[in-house]
Amino acid sequence: MASHRLKRGIFAATAVAVASVSLTGSPATAQPPATAADALKKFNELSEQATKLNEEVLRAQDDLNAKKAELDKANSDVGAAQQVVDRAQADEEKFREHVDVLTQASFEGARFNQLSALLVSESQQDFLNRMSALGILAADNSEALAKLSGAVDTANLAKQSAQDAQTRAQDAAKAAEQLKTDVDKRNGELQTQIKEVKTALNNLSAGDQRKLADKGDMSNISVPAGAAGAALEFALNQRGDGYRYGSTGPDLWDCSGLTMKAYAAAGVSIPRTSGGQAGVGRSVSRADVRAGDLIIYYSSQSHVAMAVDNVRAVHASTEGRPVLIANIDAIGPVSVIRRVAG
Repeated sequence: MASHRLKRGIFAATAVAVASVSLTGSPATAQPPATAADALKKFNELSEQATKLNEEVLRAQDDLNAKKAELDKANSDVGAAQQVVDRAQADEEKFREHVDVLTQASFEGARFNQLSALLVSESQQDFLNRMSALGILAADNSEALAKLSGAVDTANLAKQSAQDAQTRAQDAAKAAEQLKTDVDKRNGELQTQIKEVKTALNNLSAGDQRKLADKGDMSNISVPAGAAGAALEFALNQRGDGYRYGSTGPDLWDCSGLTMKAYAAAGVSIPRTSGGQAGVGRSVSRADVRAGDLIIYYSSQSHVAMAVDNVRAVHASTEGRPVLIANIDAIGPVSVIRRVAG
């Protein structure tokens, strides 16, 4: 009887535990959005998150490239410093030998002083010649000692420079390794986010997908003269091209890849990331926006567009959307506006 009561107790406790886990403990399976509006909202949210992640990956890659360049320079400095050390040590050895010879000669000549020169000289001119030789010997010895001292100092400084360069190289290598790990981690997160964006895109209604794929205004648009106009013309020529995170053309773009290549086509070099582009040129107000200006969006400065005029901008938006013209203020909250040329 007790055994039956024990079994019933265990069964009841297990049932409660299972019910509890099923209600609160197990992770919820992602469900497709209930309505088309929910699906579009989810897609936009995931796209914005992916855009921020993409910007973080690009910035981390820029940091890594800079650190690798620092490492290369440090390694080069190590080699150059070692060459200086070798030359300085060779000079030190050469001057040391010279000093040794002169020191020995001076020691031998120490017993040959002015009185000795006077006593053994055969003539007044002979005496003057012997005195001159003694003076030259002393001057040569002083000069050789000075050169030796300089060579020793140079060698010591070169050794310190080589040690400093070696330390910088080791620090740069360590930092580059850490940055590489960070880039790989962020890139992994980005790829996961991109998959979620694509899933959200597929969950959209056919009508919403067609709206997203609409190329918008494809009409001919005149551009001003100069670098800003040339950059804008390049960007406008990419209308209808697809979007891909991390791409810089020729047929797929992300936002900063498009603006970077546009200004490159105009002969102007600007940074790869939208965050970097937020610091180029000079700041202008929203009211002063004109063709070619770069408009950076969001507090994270993770998106950039190029002004067509004071109302419109061309940009590479997000997955599922082509490069197109949109209203400047409808794209998102503006962080900063930069005039690169003009």
